[in-house]
Amino acid sequence: MKIYEVSERTEFLIQQLLEVWENSVRTTHHFLSDSEIKEIKKYVPVALKNVKTLIIAEAEQNRPKAFMGIEDEKLEMLFINSDAQRKGVGKKLVEYGITKYSVNEVTVNEQNSYAVGFYKHMGFTVFKRSDVDEQGNPYPILYMSIK
Repeated sequence: MKIYEVSERTEFLIQQLLEVWENSVRTTHHFLSDSEIKEIKKYVPVALKNVKTLIIAEAEQNRPKAFMGIEDEKLEMLFINSDAQRKGVGKKLVEYGITKYSVNEVTVNEQNSYAVGFYKHMGFTVFKRSDVDEQGNPYPILYMSIK
């Protein structure tokens, strides 16, 4: 597994990451309907192009298996393809972000219990909760930080 920061965000790479995103969301975000996933998917390429730091975990076949986006010491996104979940990829990415980019904060959907448990295992604790997500939808968000 190779982990690296992306310097050039080509359309081909954005498409590959969009596939990882959708696979990951469909595996972990059971509280979202198909139409909600399709609606959110429209905005993912923009987020991928605009996030300050984009890190990829790549498999042997030079295909992204996971990625994370970091903005000012905050983990803005972490998505892992289902065939790479629970194999240490997320842990390696988060540790990389903490070590190289001083990541110390993350927001996570409360209904994504797998992610909440993962971040708690990584040492993050909840410091704030919102009843709605950033778009005002009824999906509670947990704000977590690490010391």
